[in-house]
Amino acid sequence: MNARTLLKNLSMPLALVAIWLFFALKEPAFLAPRNLSQLMVDFSIIGTLALGMFLILLTGQIDLSVGSGVGLIGGIAAVLTVQYGWPAPAGLAAAFLVALLLWALMGTLIVKERMPSFIITLAGLLIFKGLFWRVIHSSTVSVKGVEENLYSMISTYYLPAVTGAGLAVAVVLLVAVVQWRARAARIAHGLPAFSAQRAALRFVLMGAAVFGVVAGFNQSRGLPMTFLILTATAAAVYFLTQHTPFGRYLYAIGGNEEAAVLSGINVNRVLIGAYVLMGAATAVTGFMQTSYQGSSSTTVGDLMELDAIAACVIGGTALKGGRGTVWGVLFGALIMTSLLNGMNLMGVTPEMKYIARGTVLALAVWLDVRLGRT
Repeated sequence: MNARTLLKNLSMPLALVAIWLFFALKEPAFLAPRNLSQLMVDFSIIGTLALGMFLILLTGQIDLSVGSGVGLIGGIAAVLTVQYGWPAPAGLAAAFLVALLLWALMGTLIVKERMPSFIITLAGLLIFKGLFWRVIHSSTVSVKGVEENLYSMISTYYLPAVTGAGLAVAVVLLVAVVQWRARAARIAHGLPAFSAQRAALRFVLMGAAVFGVVAGFNQSRGLPMTFLILTATAAAVYFLTQHTPFGRYLYAIGGNEEAAVLSGINVNRVLIGAYVLMGAATAVTGFMQTSYQGSSSTTVGDLMELDAIAACVIGGTALKGGRGTVWGVLFGALIMTSLLNGMNLMGVTPEMKYIARGTVLALAVWLDVRLGRT
């Protein structure tokens, strides 16, 4: 492995370590269990939206409407649940269905009418923002007014310590079985595979990381529901992109759409499917963000589309499509949320927060170009 490749692989972990060390030295409360638990909630919300954006960027498209969509879908669920008295599950399900329909419509316009995704989703940003404000009547709709409301519990429920530890054991065992079966399958087909010793080392490191995360959460209030949602979303997106034909089609379309068409891939169907999945991620993020804020107000979702895109780009996803990983997106989201969390603790002014976020994004793109990854 040459120096350039090593720098590629270590750039994000080193950046994350540097950010954490800086804030830990400047503000000791940064590494306090309670703040780390809060950071993970923020990370879960941005990470979930970024994973949806990842599917869109893989195809070489983009979606600028998701920030407004987060507010709109969360607002619809809040109004149905709080003002119209719908059961929380029914209100959330109805809003989720609206999201699928809206993003299916945008995807259809993009592929059927050959309209640029930048323009269509920019229009969606404006339309969804206007609809959102009309739905909540430009006021504040609290989602914490109903006792034991499932909506409010999305961001306030934490798993007990014993349950979290049991879940960690189950996840570690499941991943071990899956990895071992994958290794056995590669060997059976004569393909190169990790040695048993290296596979065991990876298992030990992965297990230590999982139990370390759970132990950290248990020092505060336990595993938050939002983190479980992110974990489930990341697992689903990873499986989709790495182990299904649909995932391979996403990479193929982003790499060379013309070649994908010639190879028999139904490009239009795949692109619409990607936008529908983006709608699902937007809905889930909308529920989490609205629950986290405690109400649906006109500021919910502001600029979240930029944070999602930034997380993907920082994580190595190519804006022109065809390249990116789930792990990279998660690293990018964690870098962004760590930066925001640390600046909040230090009392950094809003204008400086914007400058810092923009600088980090520009540096990530510059490093990407310098290392020859685009």
